[in-house]
Formats: sequence, structure tokens, C-alpha cells
Amino acid sequence: SHAASATDAVNDFLPTYTGAQAGDLDVLSAFVTYNPNNDTFVFSGTFDADLGSTPGAFYVFGVNRGGGVANFASLGATNVLFDSVVRFNQDGSGAVNRTLGVGQGSTALTAGTAQSFGSTIIGVISGSLLPSNGWAKADYTWNLWPRLGTVAGNAGISDFAPNNSNLQVTVLSAVPEPTTGLLLAGGLGLLALQARRRRA
Repeated sequence: SHAASATDAVNDFLPTYTGAQAGDLDVLSAFVTYNPNNDTFVFSGTFDADLGSTPGAFYVFGVNRGGGVANFASLGATNVLFDSVVRFNQDGSGAVNRTLGVGQGSTALTAGTAQSFGSTIIGVISGSLLPSNGWAKADYTWNLWPRLGTVAGNAGISDFAPNNSNLQVTVLSAVPEPTTGLLLAGGLGLLALQARRRRA
């Protein structure tokens, strides 16, 4: 299935943000997928400049597992609801903080959990780190907000994507259809046969 992504305007920094208006703090697009086959979430954000150009920038995905609250109502983001956050630092380390409900607490993520490719960051998280707080994992919703760590409090949040709402995770197709599996197996068989012929 195709990933439903949030697209976000260029230079739409929050009026409450007081940090440097740098491109790597300005979200252009983002998506989150859930794969029920291996119980993993993939988080991805693309920005208006290569990542790593602003010291102290980091990236937070708010996740609503079913008990989300509007912690950013003071910023006008009354529909950004979350009960967990997934944070990625510039070195790909970070943390999963379950702020409310089931599994409340924090789990550190080692460097390299997320990877940067130019202006895009992609991180993969086990579903066990985001246990249900009332909803099926396929129904979780999310929002991405970059932060500048050198600015205290909510004034360090530069952008929301989507702006004042959450987007549902995109669920990847469960099991390939039988015809897809047969085509894949056939293709792999042909490749193996070719490899054997080359060796002979």
C-alpha cells in the first residue's frame, strides 16, 4: 500500500518558535508506516536542508496509542494528540518516551537507530516499544515536530507536520498474495539458476 504522508509548506515556522529559522528545522514531508508482519514502525521526515547543519536540532514524532492529550494547546496545536514520543538525534540515537498510560517510561535508542540521507531521516522502531494504550497499532496516529535543543521549552519547537492534526499510520500489506509469492519464488529460482550457470 502507498504511504500516506504529511506534506508541509516551506518556511512555515511557528510564530512561537524563537530559534534559528534553518532549513533542517523546517519539515517538508513525513510518513510513518506499521508492518504487522514483524511488528515494526518506520518513521521518516524530509526537511528543507540537509540534516546536521544546525547544532542542537533533533526530531520528535508524537504518537497517539489511544490515550493522547493535547499538550501543545498553548501553541494553538489543539489537535496534536499524543501519549508517546519517539525522538531522533542527529547521530541517529534517541529515545522512546511513553508519557501516559501503558508502559509509561523511557527506552534509550542507540546511535544509528535512525539514518540520515541528505535532508531525510529514517528510523525503525520495534512495536514492542509502543504498546497499545487502547488502540490497535494499525490505528495509531502521529505528528512530527523538529526541536532546537538550545532553546528552552516549547519555544524550541519549529514546525508541526501535519500542522494541527495527526495522521494515521500507513499499514503495510500483511502477507503477499499467493501469486506475488509465486512470482517472487520463480524470479529467485531463475537468479539462482543463472548464478549456477555462470559458475559452471
